[in-house]
Amino acid sequence: MFYTYILKSKKDGNIYTGTTKDLRKRLVQHNKGLSTYTKNRGPFEIIYYEACLIEEKARSRELFLKSGMGKRYLKNRLGASYL
Repeated sequence: MFYTYILKSKKDGNIYTGTTKDLRKRLVQHNKGLSTYTKNRGPFEIIYYEACLIEEKARSRELFLKSGMGKRYLKNRLGASYL
């Protein structure tokens, strides 16, 4: 399985979107500061994820969730308090 995930920083409240094959391991990496884009912004919590069988589909979904339409989708799905 491949996962598209949304993280929320407990430090500054910012949202980060990514794709991985191992969701638990990736969260640990983010929280340890091992990711370039989220370094020094943790700790993080997963607020949303989706599973796909094909990596290409998960990456496509990541790009969608980063778009304006994708952000509106998440706002409707999760509620404004999460974003």
